[in-house]
Amino acid sequence: MSDSENNDAHELLLLSESPYDTPDPHKALQEPEGLSAVGGDLTTTRLLHLYSKGFFPWFSDPDPILWWHPELRCVLIPEHFHASKSLKKACRKENWMYSVNQAFESVIGYCSSLRADKEGTWISNDIKAAYTKLHKLGYAHSIEIWLDEKLVGGFYGVAMGKMFFGESMFSLHPNASKIALKTFCDLAKDCHIELIDCQVESEHLLSLGAKQLPRNDFCAALTDLIPKIEKNLKLINIGKNSGKCPL
Repeated sequence: MSDSENNDAHELLLLSESPYDTPDPHKALQEPEGLSAVGGDLTTTRLLHLYSKGFFPWFSDPDPILWWHPELRCVLIPEHFHASKSLKKACRKENWMYSVNQAFESVIGYCSSLRADKEGTWISNDIKAAYTKLHKLGYAHSIEIWLDEKLVGGFYGVAMGKMFFGESMFSLHPNASKIALKTFCDLAKDCHIELIDCQVESEHLLSLGAKQLPRNDFCAALTDLIPKIEKNLKLINIGKNSGKCPL
């Protein structure tokens, strides 16, 4: 294949005003890898539609909204979560408590501020507003970890059908974010969640049992696990019917 033919196979789509405008994931750029589209907005309808097709927004102000669909997707099957001996020991050592959807705005706030302190953040005020709205509508969720009544770790993401799309996590105490993920994996069966999208690979996630899934396989999983855009009522009910629970 010539260079020109290879370049023609990839394109960066400028999203239209329609919230259902959908890039072709197989035409995502190779450099930067996975970048598929630019523009659009963070309305609930567009976010849910594009998540259901495997796209996620990742950009920094003042850049325009950038939408990504990596060729290799980092995913975690909940029952494949790997708890090391040291993590199991840490779980027993402290009086950990967990909750679901009890402190969503605090979780996304910590995720934003702690990342900003380290490397700058893509979790802008617009992102926080958009995902807080998704949370109030029952699509975005948070898992919280507590010690002595203090929020010390957790993560947030979007749940649809049998999928959970993880967005960001934080930890104010050693192992807190790992324990949050372990707790969620333990709850996943009751919520009928079969796959967690971790987006981009990291040694941290791979050590916990995540793996790389080729784009074709990830898209096939989305079709199977999200037959239609609907809330995960099981996860919503856990948040409504329980407060802080011991691990």
